[in-house]
Amino acid sequence: MKDYIDAGRAALGIEFGSTRIKAVLIGEDYAPIAQGSHEWENRLTDGIWTYTLDDVWGGLQDAYRSLNEDVEKQYGTKLRRLSAIGFSAMMHGYMAFDNAGELLVPFRTWRNTITGEAAGILSDRFDFNIPQRWSISHLYQAILNNESHVKDIDFITTLAGYVHWKLTGEKVLGVGDASGMFPIAAGTCAYDEKMLASFDELISGKYPWKIKDILPAVLPAGKTAGTLKADAVKLLDTTGTLEVGIPFAPPEGDAGTGMAATDSVRVGTGNVSAGTSIFGMVVTDKALTRHEEIDMVTTPDGANVAMVHCNNCSSDINAWVGLFREFADLAGAGIDTGDIYTKLFKKSLEGKPDCNGLVSFNYLSGEPVTGFDSGRPMFIQKPGEHMTLADFMRTHIYSAFVTLKYGMDILRKEGVVIDNIFGHGGLFKTEGVAQSYLAAALDSKVSVMATAGEGGAWGMALLAAYIGESDMSLSDFLDKKVFASSKVTTLAPEKADVEGFNRYMENFVAMFGAQKGAANA
Repeated sequence: MKDYIDAGRAALGIEFGSTRIKAVLIGEDYAPIAQGSHEWENRLTDGIWTYTLDDVWGGLQDAYRSLNEDVEKQYGTKLRRLSAIGFSAMMHGYMAFDNAGELLVPFRTWRNTITGEAAGILSDRFDFNIPQRWSISHLYQAILNNESHVKDIDFITTLAGYVHWKLTGEKVLGVGDASGMFPIAAGTCAYDEKMLASFDELISGKYPWKIKDILPAVLPAGKTAGTLKADAVKLLDTTGTLEVGIPFAPPEGDAGTGMAATDSVRVGTGNVSAGTSIFGMVVTDKALTRHEEIDMVTTPDGANVAMVHCNNCSSDINAWVGLFREFADLAGAGIDTGDIYTKLFKKSLEGKPDCNGLVSFNYLSGEPVTGFDSGRPMFIQKPGEHMTLADFMRTHIYSAFVTLKYGMDILRKEGVVIDNIFGHGGLFKTEGVAQSYLAAALDSKVSVMATAGEGGAWGMALLAAYIGESDMSLSDFLDKKVFASSKVTTLAPEKADVEGFNRYMENFVAMFGAQKGAANA
């Protein structure tokens, strides 16, 4: 493996997740051979969920340094050459720059639910659902708010697009990430021209730019999207050891990397990616009827994807596990945090299918799928009921899936067949737990690959390795080269669990008034 790395044949994927920046290096069989990471957290500043640019670059450099240390520890060498690099990040949000390349306002992440007015106007105008977290919603809300920076905009992009631009000089995006900035015309890898013209008409005469001029160019997976610049090497590798000229894949969003990491880019396939946020995606052969709960985005190679994106997933679970971690330390138990997760997740399997009436809202932020502009984490217990640890943990894991179910049920009514879904992300690391609950929530078979916990950075590394594979479609590349011999575990839903989850959801919906009251208070 040392010779393979020294020859520059390994591909690198780096993903900026909501709580972790992860770097994954892959070998000739496309499996991870080294990893690095950096923990980070968004901050609420002046009512805006954001990360600073220092957070971005310091975190990236630390993740890359961590990766290099892993390479040196395992193989006795350091990274100097790579076959390709790819960057991905949490999708959408708003990063606006002037013609000097300076950020005009702090990065507004996907987590903000401050663009409801703009999203509603644009959805009606385009007759196409425009979610609050999309870049065009943020831009138009800034226009409605008469924000002074808008007149100075030269370029807007996503976090992945920003990092890619600074390292390569190229203002581009992969089509999957671009589809969360502005709608992509069905069957193309280009922004919808009619909607572009409609937006320009909406703001006619107000600003010196046209919308298409300030958006990134769009590229499908497999294309080379630039190379590492000499004056940018130290933004990634502070030692300056990495060679210049390494080709870059089109930068993608975490939805696209989740699709790649679960072999879910072919029409009829689907996956659920569970992390700080959770989203379910089904690749379709056509656009669907407009629904506020359903986003129409694309795969990394431009196919239609119906997405249900929920802002909240694992953060509240992590907070509760942190509380148990504190108690374990207090008791001198000496239990590893990973073991605490495993023990609590497995204990939840002893809980009742409906959690014995317990309800949990994991809403650290607003949740547009269920109509909440802001959220408050809540745990609700019926008076007089005996509460067990198993029911308690089960309700918190259920809470990660219940809002997703709310949206995925709409897809079923649209005639979208959901026979089998691939689960992906750290929530599925404890074998058979979250997987069985997701099967109950969706009343569908759920499959988990052995690589389910590798995350989007691995999916991005696969997209980087796909550069130059012009003789194969992305779906064939994944099917035949990457996943041909993958170990897959599939669970079918149990009737009692499906019925129990449905009762849990009824209790959850019945408590909307309590959640609204807490948020308003």
